[in-house]
Amino acid sequence: MGIRSTVRRRWMYGLVVAGIVAADAATAQGGAATGLTVVKGIKVGHYRLTGRPTGCTVVLAEKGVVGGVDVRGAAPGTRETDLLDPVNTVSVVHAIVLAGGSAFGLDAAGGVMRYLEERGVGFDTRVAKVPIVPAAILFDLGVGDPKIRPTADCGYRAAKAATSGPVAEGNVGAGAGATVGKLMGGARSMKAGVGTASITLPDGLVVAALAVVNALGDIVDPSTGQVVAGVRSEDGSTLADARKLIRSGATRRAGGRGGGENTTLGVVATNARLTKAQARKIAQMAHDGYARAISPVHTAGDGDTIFSLATGERAEEADVTTIGALAADAMAEAILRAARQATGLPNLPAARDLSHKR
Repeated sequence: MGIRSTVRRRWMYGLVVAGIVAADAATAQGGAATGLTVVKGIKVGHYRLTGRPTGCTVVLAEKGVVGGVDVRGAAPGTRETDLLDPVNTVSVVHAIVLAGGSAFGLDAAGGVMRYLEERGVGFDTRVAKVPIVPAAILFDLGVGDPKIRPTADCGYRAAKAATSGPVAEGNVGAGAGATVGKLMGGARSMKAGVGTASITLPDGLVVAALAVVNALGDIVDPSTGQVVAGVRSEDGSTLADARKLIRSGATRRAGGRGGGENTTLGVVATNARLTKAQARKIAQMAHDGYARAISPVHTAGDGDTIFSLATGERAEEADVTTIGALAADAMAEAILRAARQATGLPNLPAARDLSHKR
């Protein structure tokens, strides 16, 4: 479930105290590319609203790239995903938008379209160039004032802030209001956000991932099996472990508190040359990263979605099995980073706040 209104009131005016009042655009400044931007031709920009923790994240591919998508959660909110079906005509996309604000946040894609149109970027229909901008949203309306949500202006500002440099992580963009561990209700949840990771093979193949983590379940380090962030104990001081709660029957006794107010959003990108069908397969395989790092995942209350992008920089035939396996690895690491790089809010601690209590 989302954060209870009583919890919301305690801290919604404490944002200044928490030190997270946003600048116009949250981007990492200077330095080499990190995570998703290690794939040349990909830019990432965030914009975070100042009225409450919410915002949007934009992945730009202005030259046009092959795209795919796979939706596994049962409560998705998406735009233009049908276009990415391999049987459909348009073969490239120019941006991906990830936003908070539930379905209201889909408006952010309109701002990205405006940004791209101003720069002559889009699918040429002879009478106009139409930017192809698929989008997906997560539910964060329980975090602060639900009347404050991303609009087209948010998308435009995030696109304008996009850079090929290092990608900002944590409480930025679409991850500003992201939470995890809501299996026993929002009052026992924790803060998460945006994370990114990349893998480069010796021959130059690059596979990278970006995740915005707003999961119903816990975040688990697959290398150790340890819960990193998630549902807390009743006193809020330690991690309860959703796996144990489910096996004990506690979640059934709680009356199904995990509603459709969650969702983890992801983008994987590679410099390989892929067809639309292959791009979809990569998105499907990348969901293994979700399954390794989130428990439970793909639930009735999550809208889990992954987009995949291929720039085609490498001319040789793609090894889909290798790329998909690396995409899953990169996605799992991005999810872990989303939890570890997040900063807590009043009544919403982050992983770093509880680490000393384990």
